[in-house]
Amino acid sequence: MKKLFKCTVCGFVWEGTEAPEKCPKCLVPKDKFVELSKEEADKIYSSTPTNDIHIEIIHLATKIAQLCDEGIKMELDAKCVTSFEQTKNEAWTIKQRAKAEIAGHVSNGKW
Repeated sequence: MKKLFKCTVCGFVWEGTEAPEKCPKCLVPKDKFVELSKEEADKIYSSTPTNDIHIEIIHLATKIAQLCDEGIKMELDAKCVTSFEQTKNEAWTIKQRAKAEIAGHVSNGKW
């Protein structure tokens, strides 16, 4: 049965029947991992879908901002440029909101 193990040095979470020989992120040895409780593991597994949604929102907001930059550079007319600038600012806010939510998940062990 798979379990979750967390690196006590960098926070990397490993899924497996036992901890890895060394951390894939910071390369410390196996003894630096602790097995997560069922409650801790359940938090991570249950929050994965919403974390994935927040990541996708960040990606889409970034794409919107890039498209707005293209529109701003075209300088078609002042109203159009203003609309792109406003939309780009709104995309920034959306992106930051999603990042803050992910940060909250991380601080609550839901990552």
